[in-house]
Amino acid sequence: MPPLKVTPLAFESLGVRSSALSIESDDLKIVIDPAVALAPSRFGLPPHPAEEEAKTRLWENVRENALAADVLVVTHYHYDHVEPEEPEIYAGKTVVLKHPSRMINPSQKGRAASFIPSIKKIAGEILYADNRSYSFGDTTLSFSRPVPHGSDATRGYVVEVCVEAGETFLFTSDVQGPLLDEHTEFILEKRPGTLFVDGPSTYIRSPRSEVELRRANEYLKGIIGEGWVERLVFDHHIARDLNYRERMAPVLEAGNEAGVSVGVAAEFLDVEPSLLEARRKELFGKAEI
Repeated sequence: MPPLKVTPLAFESLGVRSSALSIESDDLKIVIDPAVALAPSRFGLPPHPAEEEAKTRLWENVRENALAADVLVVTHYHYDHVEPEEPEIYAGKTVVLKHPSRMINPSQKGRAASFIPSIKKIAGEILYADNRSYSFGDTTLSFSRPVPHGSDATRGYVVEVCVEAGETFLFTSDVQGPLLDEHTEFILEKRPGTLFVDGPSTYIRSPRSEVELRRANEYLKGIIGEGWVERLVFDHHIARDLNYRERMAPVLEAGNEAGVSVGVAAEFLDVEPSLLEARRKELFGKAEI
């Protein structure tokens, strides 16, 4: 096995709302954000049966990996990142959580207050992530300080995750870009060879989304230009847009010029992207002709 085995478990490009990942080193198996969700309404339509099937199938994949993991990480408390209905996956695990009461908005604070008691008696150990670092044998698990969920903190804060064991992997969680210097500080400090970002929310059409798209492209082009990223994955928010490749064309071009592999999580797995939510109108036979 290479120093780090990175496996996307559930993402938008695989058919659901999720950013679930498995990271394995010689010492440790980590699962980040073990949850799967669907948009309750998109284009005025409920989830299609194809999305429901994908949710069932991918949740089983996430669940199996979570049960086999040593460490589970929760970067924030939105329900596409934490599953409150199956707390048993946390039994006996070391659980590293975004702090439930510091630098957190009221919505996420309420969700944390409901979720944490359900795992407190069954988890092996509960640790807080914010700006902390933990070592497990030769594997180091580090977290950024809390950074805004997007261009401001309206939707709360998230923690970014870095795993180091012979090579460096970094997951930004829901920065919706990156969009701010705050989002890139941890990336520039850790210099990951493999970087997973969530991308801007271009599926929400507004003047602000166009500004955020330009910012995200500029930040990611700059990171590629630093020379240490070998694999860059953008997924989650950006993959709710069927035109994600067009939106992220500057990053794809920069990656091509620099010899950096750039794409969505499905492409990382060498499978065809399946953007079911973005295709919901088509799936219901309501796509414009």
